[in-house]
Amino acid sequence: MKTKTILLTLLLVLAAGVRAKDYTVKSPNGKLQVTIHAQADKLTWEMRHATTAVLVPSEIGINGHLAGMKVKVSKNAAIATNKTFCVEFRVDNDAAAYRIHKLAQQPLTVNDETAEFNFAADYQAFIPYVNDNRGGERWCYSFESYYDEQPLSQMFRDSLAINPLAVRLPEGKLAVIADMGATDYPGMMLLRNGDHGLRAAFAPLPLEEEIGGYARLNLVPTRRADYIAKIDKQEMPWRIVLVTERDAELLGARLPQRFGPKCQLQDTSWIRPGKVAWDWWNATMLTGVDFVAGMNTETYRYYIDFAAKNGLEYIIIDEGWSTDESLRSELNPDIDLLTLLSYAKSKGVGIILWTSWRNCINNTEEDFRYYAELGVKGFKVDFFDRDDQVVMQSAWKIAECAARHHLLLDFHGYRPTGIQTAFPNIVNFEGVKGLENSKWEPRVGDGPLHDQPRYDVSIPYLRMLVGPMDYTPGAMTNATRAEFFGNNNHPMSQGTRAHQVAMYTIFDAPLQMLADSPTKYEREQATTDFISQIPTTFDEVIPIAGELGEYVVLAKRKGTTWYIAAMNNWTPRQLMLSFDMLTPGIHSIEIFADGRNADRDANDYSKTKDTLGHEDRLNIHLAPGGGWSAIIK
Repeated sequence: MKTKTILLTLLLVLAAGVRAKDYTVKSPNGKLQVTIHAQADKLTWEMRHATTAVLVPSEIGINGHLAGMKVKVSKNAAIATNKTFCVEFRVDNDAAAYRIHKLAQQPLTVNDETAEFNFAADYQAFIPYVNDNRGGERWCYSFESYYDEQPLSQMFRDSLAINPLAVRLPEGKLAVIADMGATDYPGMMLLRNGDHGLRAAFAPLPLEEEIGGYARLNLVPTRRADYIAKIDKQEMPWRIVLVTERDAELLGARLPQRFGPKCQLQDTSWIRPGKVAWDWWNATMLTGVDFVAGMNTETYRYYIDFAAKNGLEYIIIDEGWSTDESLRSELNPDIDLLTLLSYAKSKGVGIILWTSWRNCINNTEEDFRYYAELGVKGFKVDFFDRDDQVVMQSAWKIAECAARHHLLLDFHGYRPTGIQTAFPNIVNFEGVKGLENSKWEPRVGDGPLHDQPRYDVSIPYLRMLVGPMDYTPGAMTNATRAEFFGNNNHPMSQGTRAHQVAMYTIFDAPLQMLADSPTKYEREQATTDFISQIPTTFDEVIPIAGELGEYVVLAKRKGTTWYIAAMNNWTPRQLMLSFDMLTPGIHSIEIFADGRNADRDANDYSKTKDTLGHEDRLNIHLAPGGGWSAIIK
């Protein structure tokens, strides 16, 4: 009996030694609650939103478990510390986040990082899987994914997913997982963790690379280290879980402004956003002209004239003006760049040039200085297609160099994680399944393989959370689901003309493209006139209504003018809009809407003018794959 009593006492002492010490942090409004469990051998956290369990205990770690953490709680925040690391927690009304700091001044090799997101049940999720790997390399990808909508338990076990990734909670709530601040650190991908959880995965550091990937435009790693990063910085990226009661709340939750790095530029007055006449999507196709259209001086002179006539700030000369190996030798002899730069300047239009990332990093300083002195306004840098530490460091250096020479940047094959708040001269990112995909979209059965309109009304809630999107809208040939087919040289869009026009208000893009041919826009001048009025940056954003994957309604203000737009998926719907954001009095309104027959001819639209007051209501109709836009003054 005495032996049993001693044994029981010993077990109770051991149990007390590993028992977690719990600390609670609440949001300012008290709805979001984070509980931190500082166990002797590891650190975990869990989340609740009011009565809804969001995360059950999920581990936080780096180079193994974070053991022996001591926690101090302050208002809406907490710090967990041991001898080597501290973990900073922050709880806002709509998001909880943490990031790890190293305490030592010397560099740290990060072998791995543990970031778990375990949910209370098998919830439905919007999962953007990694696919179409470059050169067959697991971590080399364009960051363009449609969303697989499936329960967490049905996630493919070995498939990587990018973020933001959404999980549907009870009571109509949403949880969205994202990272922010990965500027000297690999981006966070996600894998299935158990039956209804997720865990982070990070690209190991590349040790050797070879030219490869799509059209040999990439540098594809052939050997990677057994660790993910070597870091000098004290803080690592934020791991974020947003929680909203209504999907529309996500439309105003801009993560970079809240969790991104500090601006590195003292003067940003030279950064000029604007709209762009773009050549690649329309295959430099001009009709009714007296020269052969293509990548030549005459064609780009026409693009410049079109931009000037319609108040567009820029044109882009895309792939083909230079070789794949140099930006200054063996240039395309059919393009007289000096003549075009002089002509564009006389018309008040800027020229932006395309380059691959691989080509851009060869002689960045010399090339950027040379073209800036010639009068080039920026570069579209394509085919990063990775987010390991080497690429993240490279992107920072490119942005820093471009800023010194007052050059704008548009990053493609790159998922933003906040670098644009450090360098606001990065005015756009791709990392989105944009309009380009319609050029090669196959038909399966009675329609296109992918549901583009549903994707269009998903990305404002998810992809747009982390930064602007170079979706490249503006198709002037529009098709119903039954009529759509992919065509590389004469592309069309899924959904209506009004759906395309609404993108100019809804999609964030300080550098916004007009993707179709100038001669098509000239034939459709009424549409062009409406698009040309819409700015690319705004002073205020108000989410009005919407549901992820179903529809979206958003209002934006520039000065005293309001721009309101709605888009939906293939399901037609009626919406009642109010205008409480307007000042009292009578306002003019110009409306671009689906035509009465847009369900059969997606090119059909209605353009009207009227007046309204801030107390008025409008009942609007959205056709299948439809849209609606208004400019209110």
